[in-house]
Amino acid sequence: MSLFRQLWLAVIASTVIAFAGSFIVSTLTARHYLERQLAIKNNDNAATLALSMSQLDKDPVTIELQIAAVFDSGQYATVRLIDPNGKTMIEKASPQDAGNVPDWFIRLFPIDSVPGQAQVSSGWNQFGTIELVSHSHFAYTELWNGALKLLGWFVIGGGLMGLLGMQFLRRIRRPLDAVVGQAQAISERRFTTIQEPSTPELKSLASAMNAMVARLKAMFAEEAARLEQVRREANQDSLTGLANRAFFMNQLAAALSDDDAAASGSLVLLRLADLAGINKRAGREMTDELLRRLGSTLNGLAAEKPNAASARLNGADFALLLPGVQNPAPYAEILLHALNDLAAAGLIDGERIGHIASGVYLHGQTIGSLLSRVDAALASAEGQSGLAWCRAESDCDQHATSNADWKKLLEGAIQTQRLRLSDFPVAGNAGQLLHFECPLRLQTTEDGEWLTAGSFMPMASRLSMTTELDLAAARLALERIAAGAPAVAVNLSGESILDASFRARLFAQVAARKDLAPRLWLEVSEIGAFQHFDEFHAFCDALRPLGCRLGIEHFGRQFSEIGRLHGIGLDYLKVDGSFIRAIDTQTGNQAFIKGLCSIAHNIGLTVIAEGVQTAEELAILPELGFDGATGPAVPRN
Repeated sequence: MSLFRQLWLAVIASTVIAFAGSFIVSTLTARHYLERQLAIKNNDNAATLALSMSQLDKDPVTIELQIAAVFDSGQYATVRLIDPNGKTMIEKASPQDAGNVPDWFIRLFPIDSVPGQAQVSSGWNQFGTIELVSHSHFAYTELWNGALKLLGWFVIGGGLMGLLGMQFLRRIRRPLDAVVGQAQAISERRFTTIQEPSTPELKSLASAMNAMVARLKAMFAEEAARLEQVRREANQDSLTGLANRAFFMNQLAAALSDDDAAASGSLVLLRLADLAGINKRAGREMTDELLRRLGSTLNGLAAEKPNAASARLNGADFALLLPGVQNPAPYAEILLHALNDLAAAGLIDGERIGHIASGVYLHGQTIGSLLSRVDAALASAEGQSGLAWCRAESDCDQHATSNADWKKLLEGAIQTQRLRLSDFPVAGNAGQLLHFECPLRLQTTEDGEWLTAGSFMPMASRLSMTTELDLAAARLALERIAAGAPAVAVNLSGESILDASFRARLFAQVAARKDLAPRLWLEVSEIGAFQHFDEFHAFCDALRPLGCRLGIEHFGRQFSEIGRLHGIGLDYLKVDGSFIRAIDTQTGNQAFIKGLCSIAHNIGLTVIAEGVQTAEELAILPELGFDGATGPAVPRN
């Protein structure tokens, strides 16, 4: 039995005992008082009647008429005249009637009416004795009405006590429930603090729990900061803060081959001219400042575009990857201005400052073919005097499509349901199926080709049409689950979760098939989750009660934000494929990944590797702490 139920029973028992005791004592006291009053009344009335009869002639008729007159008043149960020898001379009696008083009450609280007696004289001689007994039904009625009033007051008092007790218990229960909820959150690896109540005992308990949560948060933050430093050391150039060559090449490979990557994009290469000469002429400190400023410019450009990346490939070579950008000219122009500014500031000395080359790519191209084209353009730029920028010749004939055409295409596909889900297995370490990862596909026409998400979602985002596509993906996922799929994961765009209407519609859609919800995995990209964290939090709060599995995909580039995830009830993380490529040979990334998995497990998250390309990568994942994997190397059973 719970504590609060016990307290409620204690309050009820106390009220009942108090009522019962007061009722019995009050009723018995009232009965005793009424019995005394009846006795006094009987004696007084008997004396009055005896005095009156003593003054009358002792004619039997007269005496009987006097007694009958008194009896007929209806107040007496018995009026009796007894001679000196004890023989009843005259007797009038009527049965006792308790009126509306219940029999059980009479049996429980009987009232004894003591007869009143007085001597009737005839001159100096005793004529007889008058014995008079009053009816007790008046006393019973009074006693019963008093009991009812007492009961009424106790009902009212009990109700008030109940209300006060409820408020009191609520006041106690509120902080206790908060502490219980906090303990449950800690067991689920969610570190939340609670308001400390005013009650000293409860305040000390809440304070101790909050202190423990604060220590856990501090430990968590320290470990996350240490791992963030490991990540930077493994994947970044220490001087400029740009990605190093190995990590950038992994990002470039993902942009060219991942199924949900943009359909096209641009690559920009920048090479500083005569970096060794600059270092010799200007000195190490000045050269480092030059590189830091150039790195800041490149990082700023990459931050403007989702999934963009910037890197220092070697001492003098820099790169900028721009998925979804078919015209790199504005970015190249910004870099040209930046180099001119560096020259004007005296950080670059000489006519030959640097050279820039750019090229457009299509999804599915090889890294080798893309780099060879852009390198050839860079060589052409180097052949020119001064600051130069050359575009690589495109080997992919792209036909531009207007926004209006895209809007018509997307609306038509949604209305005619030319949408489907592809599926890729996500397997656990033992080879068991965790779920199918199901990106959305869109058919251009009734008999046309099927486009990958990377081909149409950027335009859908630009046209504010992601919500309808994401709702369609969730609907198709539920249909597939209903058809027998063990579990299905679909990704939702960051733009969709910003929309409160979308969250409500998605909730209604899933709630209608609540029996299927535990097999529905919903995930949002790292960028979308952290850019709109409050909305993402609201999204998780809305969907979690339905039983859906919630996660973040492409995780790792913003690892420093992991501390924000402990309180929102996530179920899993999918680590970005750029951290997984060649993980079997990259010891720096291995240390980072081990720490990432450890922290994620400490807050109750399942960790899945994305984009696993080789059997060697797949084999090492369990050692690093992964719970599952997806990618070309994961077999379809």
